[in-house]
Amino acid sequence: MSEFNNCPRLYKYRVIEQLPEPPSIDAERGTLIHAILEDLFDLPPEDRNHASAVEMAPDRWRIQVSEKPVLADLVSNEKEWFDRVAALLKNYFELEKPETFEATHREMHLEQDLNPQVYLHGYVDRIDVAPTGQVRIVDYKSGKSPKPGWEEKALFQLRVYALLYWRLHGVIPALLVLHYLGDSRSVKSSPTEKELLSTEKKLLQIADEIIAAIENDHFPPKESKLCDWCYFKSICPAHN
Repeated sequence: MSEFNNCPRLYKYRVIEQLPEPPSIDAERGTLIHAILEDLFDLPPEDRNHASAVEMAPDRWRIQVSEKPVLADLVSNEKEWFDRVAALLKNYFELEKPETFEATHREMHLEQDLNPQVYLHGYVDRIDVAPTGQVRIVDYKSGKSPKPGWEEKALFQLRVYALLYWRLHGVIPALLVLHYLGDSRSVKSSPTEKELLSTEKKLLQIADEIIAAIENDHFPPKESKLCDWCYFKSICPAHN
């Protein structure tokens, strides 16, 4: 839904028409980092360190390439590739000490029908449930943190996860955390019931807009600086 909000035309290309896109090296690096951090919690606490995480990288990358062979041509210098992965993993350990806690859920699927027309779901990187019952939702980002003033937009996705968790389990998460490994910074928020209800209202509003766009086949482009990185710029009416 946030993709529609950012650019309805891009939403049409990706979600409605499902046009193919070449793999992105940044996105694939992020996928690798996520796989390593997910598997990290399978290790005993004393082994959850940077060296162990870096050691996982080659095997996890081989699995990723076997599932998507085109990635073999994406990385021309494996040393530089794994050096960058190691640097991002080092930044993760500056933000958290995974040897001190257990991850209750990893890559947890949350889903809910907001109404008969709107099905909402997503995969959460990690959910930690403390002995006290308090819930923490954590998401990893391999890029840099948002500039001042843009944190709220970045937190919207986690508020959606918090809303889903609340609706499913009757508990409002105590803390939402975005870990940005690109610059070793975390963005945190403690959601309130009022904020989650506002998030639900916003989701329903976007859903209504998507339904109307489909019915009228009207997906106007929304120009921004992101257009320069959009694969579909060559066919977008805003640029032709």
